[in-house]
Amino acid sequence: MLPAAHRLRRSVDFERAVRRGVRAGRSTVVVHLVRDAQEDEPPQVGFVVSKAVGNAVQRNRVKRRLRAAASTHLDAMPPGAHIVVRALPASGAADYSQLDRDLMSGVARAADRWQSREAAR
Repeated sequence: MLPAAHRLRRSVDFERAVRRGVRAGRSTVVVHLVRDAQEDEPPQVGFVVSKAVGNAVQRNRVKRRLRAAASTHLDAMPPGAHIVVRALPASGAADYSQLDRDLMSGVARAADRWQSREAAR
């Protein structure tokens, strides 16, 4: 379970991460990341799993797996980041290890892109 302090809940935060953040795509997920918050705040993660992933059972399974993967790697996520994880249709057939691997490589790539964007400013 993802702790309450690490959940992204407000739709405006989702929209800000998707529109103003950087994006990193993998085979099963697309990760959007923006660092609006202060450095001392915990990272917050939100999930978007559309009907393209599958029926309700498959969507809920993907959400549970992504939440579990995110909760185990919270310390590796950049502090103060708002992260939106969008599941792609391939995530419905993926196992936990592939979702975990894609999630973390997507977060790392998005964090690198965010740092290079900030360095260019």
